[in-house]
Amino acid sequence: MFKAYTKEFKYNTALAFPVILGMLGHSFVQLADNLMVGQLGTAELAAVSLGNSFIFIAMSLGIGFSTAITPLVAEASGAKDVPAGKRAFKHGLLLCTVLGIVLFLIILLMKPLLLVLNQPEEVVVLAKPYLDLVAFSLIPLIMFQALKQFSDGLSHTKYPMYATILANVLNVILNYLLIFGTFGFPKLGIIGAAIGTLASRVIMLIVLWIVLSRKEKFKPYVTQLNFKIIEQPIIKKILNLGFPSALQMFFEVAIFTAAIWLSGVLGKNPQAANQIALNLSSMTFMFAMGLGVAAMIRVGNQKGRKDYPELRRIAKSIFFLTFLLEICFATIFLLARKWFPTLYLDVDSVINAADNMEVIRIAAELLLISAFFQISDGLQAVILGALRGLQDVKIPTLMTFVAYWIIGFPISYYLGMHTELKSMGIWIGLLSGLTASAFMLYLRFEYMTRRLVRTNTTDYVTS
Repeated sequence: MFKAYTKEFKYNTALAFPVILGMLGHSFVQLADNLMVGQLGTAELAAVSLGNSFIFIAMSLGIGFSTAITPLVAEASGAKDVPAGKRAFKHGLLLCTVLGIVLFLIILLMKPLLLVLNQPEEVVVLAKPYLDLVAFSLIPLIMFQALKQFSDGLSHTKYPMYATILANVLNVILNYLLIFGTFGFPKLGIIGAAIGTLASRVIMLIVLWIVLSRKEKFKPYVTQLNFKIIEQPIIKKILNLGFPSALQMFFEVAIFTAAIWLSGVLGKNPQAANQIALNLSSMTFMFAMGLGVAAMIRVGNQKGRKDYPELRRIAKSIFFLTFLLEICFATIFLLARKWFPTLYLDVDSVINAADNMEVIRIAAELLLISAFFQISDGLQAVILGALRGLQDVKIPTLMTFVAYWIIGFPISYYLGMHTELKSMGIWIGLLSGLTASAFMLYLRFEYMTRRLVRTNTTDYVTS
């Protein structure tokens, strides 16, 4: 029984691995910022957390929307329809560029919210200038996502990975030079981290565009793009897929962002601890996101071929692989939950000793809960990818809303604000929402794919 699934592990891993590294690249930008900024103090780390809470929401909308490109390109590739793939790429790139600009402007308009969220004043003062630069980096980031999702749709997942790795090397170098003012560069603190993030994302976009425009395999899709001719049916199709996909990611990221804000109400140390646990959890989540893209590509290919029994088998093989991987991550979090937080702080600092000890204690408690939601978080991400490959996005969007905001958030708010559990209570709510999401989405996948198999079998017998 298991062999029908495990025999797909090698190909699924090979397809997902570059995507995972690319996804980790986005998280690594935040990790590098957190590790280096954390050396400046807990207030600076909390400021980056607060600023990035806005960025995470915008990124979720941009990245979620861009995923509409992948299943359309994958289906066109499965059907060997190059013009359809080119149309999906052109219109997807246009819409992602517009969306990046709009999200940047929205964040600028939302900055006054920093003053009304009951956050520590010293944190808000540090966060505002950081937010300006990182918000602008959303434009090249979301344009890059359009190129990446197109490349992924053609099952060429390594080129975005190369661009991301290069960009992350640049980010680390610029962080080192500008945060601490080494080798004669100005000491800019968290502003230096923001400059590094912006520069790395611009380079990432430029590098991937150069690669795609020069490789023969991509030229039929990316050359001679005429943006004067806009096809309304394609725009509508991408919007119908992209908007619900953006909301799916938004609902999940928003509840984690709410956790940041709720933690800020508890104080700067709970907020800093929340940022550490969130950053580590986001790193492991990128593995699930990468496998989710693999599920989206392979399901989209099988949908183009109309081979629905094979579609179910391939999707379930990725679910099983994800389940095994997340058990490993859960074990690591359980064993290292007290050590991981020490990587983010200057534990030898006498001035910040009391704050650091409190942050480490709280973060270790949150990582204990995170260990338990590794499995449900990973599975819900991969199942969502499979459903996107089926181009089934509207009902799953409703399911994610119910899971995170009808089930998860009320639990987070009540336990975090009105019980002694505080930070742990906030994360128990996250665990509840993620588990509910995984359960409901799997039921949806079973319903959709069984129906497709039955319909296809009936059509075959009738013909």
